[in-house]
Amino acid sequence: MMRHIPAMNLIRRSAARDLRVDFFRGLALWWIYTDHIPGNVLGDFSLKNFAVCDATEVFVLLAGYGAGLSYGSRLGSEGYISTAADVLKRAWTLYIVHIFLFVLFAAQVTYSATALNRLNYLEESRLDVLGDDPYRSLLEALLLRFQPSLLNILPLYIALLVFLAATIWLLPWPRVLFGVSFAVYLLVRFTSLNLDAWDQDGWFFDPMAWQFLFFIGVLLACAPMRPPKGSRLLDVGAIFVVVLGMIVTMVIEPHPRWLEWVTRSVLGPLVTEDKTGLYPFRLISILALTWLCVRSIPFDAAWLRGHLAAPLVLAGQNSLPVFCSGIVIGFVARLGLEYDDHELMQVAINLVGMVGMVGIGALAAWYRTKGRPKTSRREAPRVAAPLPLRARPDSD
Repeated sequence: MMRHIPAMNLIRRSAARDLRVDFFRGLALWWIYTDHIPGNVLGDFSLKNFAVCDATEVFVLLAGYGAGLSYGSRLGSEGYISTAADVLKRAWTLYIVHIFLFVLFAAQVTYSATALNRLNYLEESRLDVLGDDPYRSLLEALLLRFQPSLLNILPLYIALLVFLAATIWLLPWPRVLFGVSFAVYLLVRFTSLNLDAWDQDGWFFDPMAWQFLFFIGVLLACAPMRPPKGSRLLDVGAIFVVVLGMIVTMVIEPHPRWLEWVTRSVLGPLVTEDKTGLYPFRLISILALTWLCVRSIPFDAAWLRGHLAAPLVLAGQNSLPVFCSGIVIGFVARLGLEYDDHELMQVAINLVGMVGMVGIGALAAWYRTKGRPKTSRREAPRVAAPLPLRARPDSD
């Protein structure tokens, strides 16, 4: 029975697994939950309030890292065709999950809009086209050309995996792969290249731009860099970028006069936000934060294996079902806050969200452990550095 398995035992702790990745992926999922609920006070404490990047950058970078660990290690032993097929199989799984989530979310929102006479729900989620042109909208949803609000991350992930399947044969030449990815990113910056969408100019998250951050994650997993000689200088540069981002987010943007002055000055690129095309300062900011986290949090940090970090680590190791449950629970939480936004309701919707998402993660982990031999509790987990391309560590 599941109740007989301690929650800590559901966390995967192989010697090669980097729990920092799981922890921050779980934290990103929590930020996505809080950010998508209007009026949630915990949304004021998410990454987007202190930096010019948010949970999306964290999610995409770590998705690339996870994909690099999972598929990069197979390339040498299984070959390109087999590995690319595995990547496409994962993309197909995500596609099926996205369509199911689309149907579930659409039913949830449309029923609430009609039952509560809140047609603004349909407009905000861009589901109003279901009433205007239901047959065409369903077809476009299947083609991923119609993406309601809150449901545009999985299509981005699907597209990124397709890109990975097409280019994974370049992994033995990481500099070439990096150059190709960077060239496509530059092309987007100069031409606004994007995939076509049915009801807007293009995808909200342009895969042609976001693939660069994704492949940076892939290469960090498959071809990890050695600390350069000027690490201290990079530390100072990363801190400067993070502090500058905090100034932009917390000082300049809240004041219209300052924002207008900066926009018209040579500093305009710092505040001219383009999330769709992953504008450079967002990219630099997430890379600076990543560098500082790697430098300040050891691979074998004891707190990552403690009880306080366990809920987020567990959620991060089962990110797909946790993400989907967060979208569904989040809309119910919004209804609760619109009914009563006082302190008790604030506590309730965040507590229910955390328990629900971690519970889904625990259930998914339990299903994964069914039928597997139990490991001895006396055997302490070995700690090692991330493995190179030829190794085959556990993956999500």
